[in-house]
Amino acid sequence: MRAKDKLGRSGELLAAAYLERSGQRIVDRNWRGPSGEIDIVALEGATVVVSEVKTRSSVDYGHPLEAITPAKVQRLQVLARQWLRAHGMSSAGFRIDAVAVLDDGRHPPVIEHVKAIS
Repeated sequence: MRAKDKLGRSGELLAAAYLERSGQRIVDRNWRGPSGEIDIVALEGATVVVSEVKTRSSVDYGHPLEAITPAKVQRLQVLARQWLRAHGMSSAGFRIDAVAVLDDGRHPPVIEHVKAIS
C-alpha cells in the first residue's frame, strides 16, 4: 500500500474513533455509490451524518479542509441521497461534516471536526 493510502486509511480510523467518542454511531464506512465514495456515515440522534475525512502529514500544501471544494460538497450531497435511498431512508434528513486529520507521525494527531459544511 502506498504511503499516501496508508495515511488516508489511518486518518479515517482516527476520525471514526473521534466521531464515536463525540457521540455518533458509525453505520457505514467507505460506501461506494454511483457518484463516488462516502468515507463515514454515522447517526447522531435521528440525523444521518455523512463525513468527509481529509488527512495530511503537514500543511505544506494547505490545510486538509482546503481540499473540500464546493464541487466535492455537491458530490457528497448527491452521495448522501444515494446512500439514503439504498438504505430505505430516502425521507430522512442528513448533514454533511468534514473531519481534518493532521498526522506527521512524530506528534499526536490533531483532529478538527467541522459540522454542517453544507
